[in-house]
Amino acid sequence: MKIKSLETFFWIAKLGSFRATAKKLYASQPTISARISGLEDELGIELFDRSGRNAVLTAKGRQVLAYAEKILQLHAELLETVASPDAIQGTIRLGVAETIAYTWLPELIESISETYPAINLELDVDISVNLSEKLLKREVDIAFLIGEVKQEGFFNLPFYSYPLIWVVSPKLALPPEPISLSELAKIPIITYPRMSEPHVNIRSMINKMSNSTQIHSSSSLSTIIRMAVDGIGVSALPKEIIKTELATGQLREFSVEASIPDLVFNVAYCSAPGANVVRAVVDLSLKIVTPKPF
Repeated sequence: MKIKSLETFFWIAKLGSFRATAKKLYASQPTISARISGLEDELGIELFDRSGRNAVLTAKGRQVLAYAEKILQLHAELLETVASPDAIQGTIRLGVAETIAYTWLPELIESISETYPAINLELDVDISVNLSEKLLKREVDIAFLIGEVKQEGFFNLPFYSYPLIWVVSPKLALPPEPISLSELAKIPIITYPRMSEPHVNIRSMINKMSNSTQIHSSSSLSTIIRMAVDGIGVSALPKEIIKTELATGQLREFSVEASIPDLVFNVAYCSAPGANVVRAVVDLSLKIVTPKPF
């Protein structure tokens, strides 16, 4: 009985689909089907009821699942405890919000490569709302995102908090500082995409003064920064991602009477059996940002 066959069986049981499992395990559907057929032949039972569209566990399949989870967990613990780090192989898919990609990601990649040289990384840079969905669908293994993934079987840990500062290009004239909310509401604002926490917080703050403020949003940080540098509007951004623009005078910080909440990121992952390496990568990421400014 092969570990890969048990792993394949476990993920089909969880995802309910041979196709989704093939995508997760980087294998072809015929390979996935062959592993399950071999496991069924070895055990002399049917593991799935294939009469419907989804792969549904049989009564015997549910019994096997309990044992498969234990075996996969023990196998992962064995590798983590006894095996050399370069013997731990596989691919870990990191879902990363762009703010993290601008700041901590290079250091994290370097740390993972040094600790687990045989681990391959697959990076997916996206907005937090999409990363949450991808984690739930197991399209990524770890997500660095704003907010939490609120579903059973997922862990959420505080990762890093970015204070936001208001910045403007010298090309754009502003009223005397500190700028009141009523004055800020007259100036175009460039921010993160709709439904993101910064966008919601800014909209909520400005709507108290005006419903007609121009708020330009983008899922691309580089676009937000470029628009701010060009003087299209003001923006509230983490200082860490605009160090160059501040140092060269392309942007300058200005003060507003009202404060804006920090940009708080969590690291989220699934607690599936055999996720020891995933948890180890999460631990590496938390060590990088220690001490965390919470």
